Amino acid sequence: MDHKFHSSGNGGISQSAKNELTLKFGFKFTDLFDSCNLEKLSGTFNDHYKTENPEQYERFALYSSRKGEGYDEIEESDILINSARYLEQFLAEFFGIKNEIDNLIKENEYERVILNVKKDFIQRRVFKKFKPADLPKLNYENLNCSFNILRSVLFSDLDWDSDEERCTALVINDFLELEKDYKTLIDAVKTEFTLPESSKQKANDFRSRLLNSSEGKVFFENLNDKLKQDENRYNNEYIKNIFGILEAWAFSRYYDSKGKEEIIDWVLYKLPLDLNYFDLVHNKEIEPDSTDTIKGEENSLRKRDGFKLTDTRYNNRQVMGEVEYCVFCHERKKDTCSTGMFDKDGTVKKNPLGIKLNGCPLDEKISQAHFLKDEGRSLAGLTLIMIDNPMCPGTGHRICNDCMKACIFQKQEPVNIPQIETRVLTEVLELPYGFEIYSLLTRWNPLNVKRPYELTYNGRNVMIVGMGPAGYTLAQYLLNEGFGVVGVDALKIEPVHQRYTGYVDMNGKYIHPEPIRSFAAIRDELDKRIFLGFGGVSEYGITVRWDKNFLKVVYLTLARRKYFKIYDGVRFGGTIEIDDAWALGFDHIAIATGAGKPTIAKMKNNLIRGMRMASDFLMALQLTGAAKKDSVANLQLRLPAVVIGGGLTAIDTATEAAAYYPVQVEKFLERYEVIVKEFSEEKFWAMYDKEEKPIAEKFIEHGREIKAER
Repeated sequence: MDHKFHSSGNGGISQSAKNELTLKFGFKFTDLFDSCNLEKLSGTFNDHYKTENPEQYERFALYSSRKGEGYDEIEESDILINSARYLEQFLAEFFGIKNEIDNLIKENEYERVILNVKKDFIQRRVFKKFKPADLPKLNYENLNCSFNILRSVLFSDLDWDSDEERCTALVINDFLELEKDYKTLIDAVKTEFTLPESSKQKANDFRSRLLNSSEGKVFFENLNDKLKQDENRYNNEYIKNIFGILEAWAFSRYYDSKGKEEIIDWVLYKLPLDLNYFDLVHNKEIEPDSTDTIKGEENSLRKRDGFKLTDTRYNNRQVMGEVEYCVFCHERKKDTCSTGMFDKDGTVKKNPLGIKLNGCPLDEKISQAHFLKDEGRSLAGLTLIMIDNPMCPGTGHRICNDCMKACIFQKQEPVNIPQIETRVLTEVLELPYGFEIYSLLTRWNPLNVKRPYELTYNGRNVMIVGMGPAGYTLAQYLLNEGFGVVGVDALKIEPVHQRYTGYVDMNGKYIHPEPIRSFAAIRDELDKRIFLGFGGVSEYGITVRWDKNFLKVVYLTLARRKYFKIYDGVRFGGTIEIDDAWALGFDHIAIATGAGKPTIAKMKNNLIRGMRMASDFLMALQLTGAAKKDSVANLQLRLPAVVIGGGLTAIDTATEAAAYYPVQVEKFLERYEVIVKEFSEEKFWAMYDKEEKPIAEKFIEHGREIKAER
C-alpha cells in the first residue's frame, strides 16, 4: 500500500529550507515513522529510565510486563505519574527542549501566589467572615482608599499596570506570611519558636514606612501606646489591624458595582456557584417590552463579528484556578469524572435532569493528568491523557463534557475539565516541535503498556466509511495494530500541507515529511482557513465556538502515516459497493457514518424555497466557504429567520445565521458598488426580476447600515 493520496501544495506556507531537527540517542526524524525504530526507542527509554531511577523503573517494568493488569487504581496511578514525569524528561532531552519544559514549570509557579491567596484568604477567611448582610456597614470607598495607601507606600515597585491581580495577591500574601509568623511567636508558650529574621525586618520596614507617611498612620489607630515597649506585640497588632481592613476591602469589592467590574475576570475571585439544575443559564432578565423573551445580562455577552474564533479558551492562570479547585480524586478512588457515578445496586446514577453520570466514555486518566499539570508538567500530563485518548485534539473544550457532569462536585459548579485538557495539549503543541511530540505519542507511548508502539504492517487492509470522529479514531487504533487503512468519505476533502505529510513523487519514490518546528506554521485564522472537509460533523456541524486547528492536527497526524490513504467524494453503496470493496482486496469494512438520521420536520411544504434543514444549512455554510469575504458561493439568507429546535445543531444554526447575515449583505453591497461603478445602476438592476429586486434592495439597505456603523 503506497502513501498519501493528494498531490497538494503548501497550504499557504512559504517554501524555505527544510527544518532541521536533531534528535538525541542516535535517532533521525525519519526513524519516528518506522515501527522497528519505535521499538528501539522504547528500549532506549527503558535503559535511561533504569539508569536514572532503578527503583521506580522496576515498578514500571513489572507493570508493563503485566500489561497493567491486576493493579489497584491507586498503585497504578502512582506508577504512571512517576513514569510520566520521567517520560517528560526523556522527551525534553530527545527533542532538545529542556529549557522550554522548565519554563512551563516556572510559569505555573508564577501563578501559585494567586492560587494560594484565593484558597487561604479569599475563600477560607473573607467569604466565611462576611455575608451580604454585612455590606451596609462596610464602606468600600474608604476601604479602597486604605488599600491604595498600602499599595502606594509599601508596594509601589510592583507592576500594577500590567498585572493588578497578581500584585494584589502579592500584597495579601506578604501580610499572610507576617501574620502567621507573628501569631506563632505570640502564641508560643511551651514550644520554642524563633521569629525568622526576614519576617522581623519586613514587619519593621513596613511599620516604619507607614508611620513616616501621613496617610499610613491610619493603620495604627486605637493601638495601645504601651505596646510600643514590646516590638513583637506592636507589630502583631498593627498587622491584625491591616488584616481587618484587607478582609473587609476584599469582600466589599466583590459586591461593589465599580469594584466588581474591575475583578470580573480575576481567578482570585472566581468562586464556585451553587448548581440549580433547572436554571443553569444564569443572569436571565425579561426584556422590558416583551412578555416572553429572555436574555443574558450585558456583562455576560460575548460579542461576535464574522467568523473568527469566538472563544480563545482559558489562559494558564484560569486553567490553574480550575486545577487548584480539583481535589485529585484518584488518590481516594473517587475520580468519578473518569469512572462515573453509581448507586449501591451498581446502576449508573442520574442527575436531577435525568442525565446519566457515566463519566468520561474513554476512562481518561483525568485526575492524574491534573495532578501533573498542577506541577507544571503539561507534557507528562499529556502522555497520560493519550493512553486512553490519543485523538485528544478532537475532544476537550467545546466538544465534550461528560466528565464535568460526573465531577465529584454535584451541588456546585464542576471543575472545567475540558479547559484543562485542551490547555495541556495546547502548551505541548506550542513547544518547539510540539506537533512532532504529539504526533510521536500517537505512534509511540511507553506508558500505554498494552500498545507502546505501532506494529509493523500485517498485510491486512480495512476500509473505513466516514472520516468523522468515529472514523478517524478507529483509523488511529487500526494503524497502531499494523493494519493498512483506507478512509472514504462522501464530502470533498481538501489536501493539506504536502511538505509536512510526505508524498510519493513522480518516480514512485516516497518523500518523507518535514518536521514542523512551530505550530504557528500550520495554524489558520478560522475566518480565512480553507475548509478541509475532513472530520465530518467536527468540520461542518461544529462552528466557530471550537478551534478547528485542532482538527487539522488530527488530519496531519493521520495523513503522514505510511499505511493510511483517504479518498473523498465516495459514497458507500453508490460509488463503491460491498462486492467492489472485496474485489479491491479489503479484508474488512468498518461503517463509521454516524448513528443518527437527519431530522425532517413533519410539516406541510417543509422543503419549499426559504426552508432548509439546519444540518444542511451548516454544511453549506462551512463547506462552500460562503462565510469568507472572498467567496462567491451563493447561500442566501433572509431575516427574520426561525429555527425549530433547541439542541446543539439548532443553537449553532441560530448563532451562525446571525453571524452570516451581516457578512452576506456587506459582500452584496460591495459587489453592487463595483458593478455600478464599472457599468451602471441600470445594468445592475436589469439582472433582477420583480421578485428578486426587493430582496436585493433590502440587502443593499442593510449593508449600508452596517457600513455606517463600522
